[in-house]
Amino acid sequence: MPRWLRGIARRLRHAVHPPEVSFVHHPDYMLALPGVPVDPQRADRIVAFLLERGLIRGGDISRPFRASLANVERVHTREYLDSLDRPEALERILGFPISDEQRQQVIDYQRLLCGGTIHATRLALRGRRIAVNLGGGFHHALPDRGMGFSVLNDVAIAVRRLRHKGFDDPVVIVDGDLHDGNGTRAAFATDETVYTFSIHNATWDAPPAVADTCIALGGGVTDDQYLDVLRRELPPAIAANRPGLVIYVAGTDVAADDTLGNWKLTKRGILERDRFVATQARGDRGVPLVIVLGGGYGQKTWRYSARFFAWLLSGREVEPVEDVDEVVRRYRRLAVTRDAFRKKVGGATGGDGPDWSLTEEDLNLSPTNARPIRVLGELSAHRLELALEHLGILAQIRALGFPAPVVAVDAASPVGDTIRIFGDASRSALLMELRLGRRLDLVPGTRTLYVEWLLLQDPREGFADPTRRLPGQDHPGLGMLREIVGWLVVLAESLELDGLAFTPAHYYMAALGRRHLQFARPEEAATFDAFRDAVAGLDLSAATRAIEEGRVIDERTGTPVRWHAPLMVLPLTEKLRSCIGGVEWEKAFLREREKLRFRLAEEGR
Repeated sequence: MPRWLRGIARRLRHAVHPPEVSFVHHPDYMLALPGVPVDPQRADRIVAFLLERGLIRGGDISRPFRASLANVERVHTREYLDSLDRPEALERILGFPISDEQRQQVIDYQRLLCGGTIHATRLALRGRRIAVNLGGGFHHALPDRGMGFSVLNDVAIAVRRLRHKGFDDPVVIVDGDLHDGNGTRAAFATDETVYTFSIHNATWDAPPAVADTCIALGGGVTDDQYLDVLRRELPPAIAANRPGLVIYVAGTDVAADDTLGNWKLTKRGILERDRFVATQARGDRGVPLVIVLGGGYGQKTWRYSARFFAWLLSGREVEPVEDVDEVVRRYRRLAVTRDAFRKKVGGATGGDGPDWSLTEEDLNLSPTNARPIRVLGELSAHRLELALEHLGILAQIRALGFPAPVVAVDAASPVGDTIRIFGDASRSALLMELRLGRRLDLVPGTRTLYVEWLLLQDPREGFADPTRRLPGQDHPGLGMLREIVGWLVVLAESLELDGLAFTPAHYYMAALGRRHLQFARPEEAATFDAFRDAVAGLDLSAATRAIEEGRVIDERTGTPVRWHAPLMVLPLTEKLRSCIGGVEWEKAFLREREKLRFRLAEEGR
């Protein structure tokens, strides 16, 4: 049969009998680090092979979002996550020093893969099918520390997220990686509803769990040795637990040619292992099955996974080949498919029962940073987002009806270090824009966190009455000034600064800021009071408009008084407090106040 005719036949078979396997992948699953012998194109090679053989189409691949910190914290402690901002923490996990840029990339990368495993559980449960995350399996990450290249335990995070959403069926985690799934076992050590099953070369440091199989076979293991143990131990574990979900860490570092492995499994033995696990997991009930890649090192490891997935999709063995022409075809097809990847969560349809779809707390769409980002020279994107999550600011934004807030950081802006929060994935709904700087001697002898610009707005809302619009406003405020000021206070304290500083560009900003900040200079405090007295009786919008329009008059000269942005501060140390509000400051304020007499001119004059 000619090649073109075989292609048509494959497409027809696919249309009549679509595959029962969904794949989760993202172009950013590629990360290369010196010192880690991982093929950064592992997932891409698998996708390209399956596409070239007509076993899947672009529509069978869905794109994940990064796991939110709210979900990550269901497994990992706050202290551990805080520690990841320190260079030595990730260096201990990876085993070699990395740059500031690489540190942020590793965190973003593993959060994205955690999101992939979360999404795979959603697809599997919704359609009672098989879902493959073409990454993940970071099974060495414990709740309070990482190790063995594993920073965040994606499998444990996905299961805890399901529990939070109300999924209470038993879960079995089958770990086929060469190395012990110690972190996953530790995460569920006291949970009888999650059974962890691991056959490995050596047991790591995690203690036994209340529901687990933990078998160490040593080195040099062959196909027969491994399969004998697997066939004896796995069926009773599945039968005893009757899981509603099985997660399989299909590590390929068991292969004889693995760069870091010490077993001797062949491609035949690995495929037999994968078939057996999948068959046992699904059983007669069609139990939902999630597969993650797990470990596998070297340029050939992708082929073991590709054989397994080809068998899942077609029921037959399909051998990945390495001839140049086929590689070129795969990569051309992959390049097209990358552009066509769906940009929203989806993939599984049909099926009765609960909808395990992603909700607002699951979504974290903060863009991966391509370069080192340290606001004020020290604050990484990870640290900033963690603070916004811990202080409840992102949760409050979600409660306002923005389910997927995006935190974007620009530390290379020519106008200053800028932090933005968007309300949606398209980044079209700007909620906050904050520009910060660190300033010396704004108040003599002190160091302050200077707010150069702050915008808080609800982009969904407009002004029914145009007279309510304040200068500089396109939309009404977000109603979160107090929370943002609170966060900035915590931020300034963490940087060991003396306080916050702000120069309000309009009267209403100073009036609102007066609830939290003080005027640094007595003459500026006196001027504000004179303005306030002149516009007494007007609402904030009308008062600001009157000042902007030059309708506040200096009684001494008869001329309009223009707004001059004063310096406002919130003292955090005694050093700054002693500069503001003392006896001499108060005397100077009273002297200036006595000189100033402002009045409001009649409108239209």
